[in-house]
Amino acid sequence: MEITKFNDYESVENAIEKNEPLMAVISFDGSKAYVSHLDDGVEHHILLRKVGYSGTEIDEFFRIIFDKEGADWTFICPPTYKNIPYKSHRIKEFYKDGIRTISDFLAEMGYYCDIKIPKRYKRHFDIMIDE
Repeated sequence: MEITKFNDYESVENAIEKNEPLMAVISFDGSKAYVSHLDDGVEHHILLRKVGYSGTEIDEFFRIIFDKEGADWTFICPPTYKNIPYKSHRIKEFYKDGIRTISDFLAEMGYYCDIKIPKRYKRHFDIMIDE
């Protein structure tokens, strides 16, 4: 996985040293990721724009905010994910892929922590559990 640290390499390293929150977008295929201090990235789509995307590609990336305590996953499965027509199947696949890809990213960054889905995103996750 190619990990690009944005904005200022020192700010990401300082955030790691101080255990300040970081933000990352990780491509669905796990080939690339972009990480920044939370204050530099602001929002995931803004971070994408800052690294050269238009920002509309947000549905092609897993999105997390993390520190040594854990990673909060913005669990929003796009309706076009892997062209899977059935919502529950699509969400299950998104979950499995996300856990694997996000875990790989966190390990490469040296973070061995839990991945959490905040309550506000649980409605998508609950669809998968209900079936």
